[in-house]
Amino acid sequence: MVTPSQGSERRARHSNVHRGKHRGEEVNENFARGFQALSELALAGVQVSARATDLATGKELFSVDDHVVMPTASIGKVLLLVEVASRLGGTSAEAFTVLDRAPRDAVGDSGIWQHLQSPSLPLADLAAMIGATSDNLATNVLLRHVGLESVRARTEALGLTRTALLDLVRDHRGPDDAPQLSIGSAKELTWLFASLARGEIVSPEVSQRVIGWLSLNSDLSMVASAFGLDPLAHRTPDHGVLLVNKTGTDGGVRSEVGVLRGPRASVSYAVSTYFADTGLSSRLAVLDGMRQLGMDLLEYVH
Repeated sequence: MVTPSQGSERRARHSNVHRGKHRGEEVNENFARGFQALSELALAGVQVSARATDLATGKELFSVDDHVVMPTASIGKVLLLVEVASRLGGTSAEAFTVLDRAPRDAVGDSGIWQHLQSPSLPLADLAAMIGATSDNLATNVLLRHVGLESVRARTEALGLTRTALLDLVRDHRGPDDAPQLSIGSAKELTWLFASLARGEIVSPEVSQRVIGWLSLNSDLSMVASAFGLDPLAHRTPDHGVLLVNKTGTDGGVRSEVGVLRGPRASVSYAVSTYFADTGLSSRLAVLDGMRQLGMDLLEYVH
């Protein structure tokens, strides 16, 4: 969450936002529409980072400042899910470990556990709630259980140097807290999701667990808004299209990473935007730009 003072600082930063180099001359013709839309956002002062790769060949299809580290809000929760999945083992006995929520875990915004009566839930159910609704309370309880340091160690073991879960979820971030929940680069995030899809993160079993949780995601408001899928039920192919994605939302942040499969091809993609969220029109422009890239992705795979 962003305090009023942080919001003022953010708007000041955006007034002098650095407009990175965009690789328009190398853009695959299939992605001209998305590149144009994101370029227009950048010219309007939005910081943009994006990447798309072919899942089968690894070929770069689209790239806009994909090396830049961006705030990614809830996308960092994927790293928590990887650590949790890696602890379940072959028997998954720990999946039934019941965890209690405590007053120090309390947080608002995304998720449904805060609205439920049950004070305790099995570990695997909490992971599923994070995958489905990016549940903030479930995130904090799982983080308390496994430890943020363990998540950081797992992140480093994966070879990620520009992507991290920095903190637990907070309603307000003070001067002594991490400025963002998570950060990431589009290049590393596309690699992470491609590797998950190929069963290469820790082990095939761990990768499949994480993919299973993420396949529940109900947020199709950004890039995935172009895919025509049912937000509440898309775990099986629909008109030949299959999606696994994770989004991140905060004040001035809209970010999404995913794997999209279709009849013709499959892609891994990541898009992050950082902008002065001072009016509804600014936010809608960002969401529309992300949707335009989504339309290009759909045309490539379908």
